[in-house]
Amino acid sequence: MKPTTAIKPHVVSREFDAPRALVWKVNTQAEHLEKWLGPEGVTGFTKSMDFCVGGKYHYAQRSADGSFNAWGIMTYLEIDPIDRIVSIQSFSDEDGGIGTHPMAPTWPKVMHWVMDFEDLGNDRTELSVTWLPVEGSSAEELAMFDSAREGMDGGWKGTFDKLAAYLNSVK
Repeated sequence: MKPTTAIKPHVVSREFDAPRALVWKVNTQAEHLEKWLGPEGVTGFTKSMDFCVGGKYHYAQRSADGSFNAWGIMTYLEIDPIDRIVSIQSFSDEDGGIGTHPMAPTWPKVMHWVMDFEDLGNDRTELSVTWLPVEGSSAEELAMFDSAREGMDGGWKGTFDKLAAYLNSVK
């Protein structure tokens, strides 16, 4: 699946005080992803993970009060160790089927993700995430994605804050 060219991509980046190999590791192993992936107030857990081209990461994010799980599934399309991960991501159900966003039913069903890991030297790494709906997404899905950019920035800021704290705890 390819990203759409109908709208511009959404890119979020952050520099981390950690070597690229460590930033890569905590993005590619379930026991680490569970500790930081997701906005503030949620905890993650993994149902399954097969980190290889064609493999899947099936996970959930649980609300702080434990009353709600948002399931997701990621399929890895390309893996260039410590440099780049290309995947598609969807909300899912507990069984791994494609689902809808629990709070935004017109959110794109399938998203194309590119994660780039840049070594900045001196044990610093820039992580950039480029995110777009895939080709064939409906006009309604594209409009929803386009209108949510400010919210995505806020969500990613919280997620990157959690990642920075986690990296500091495992250095």
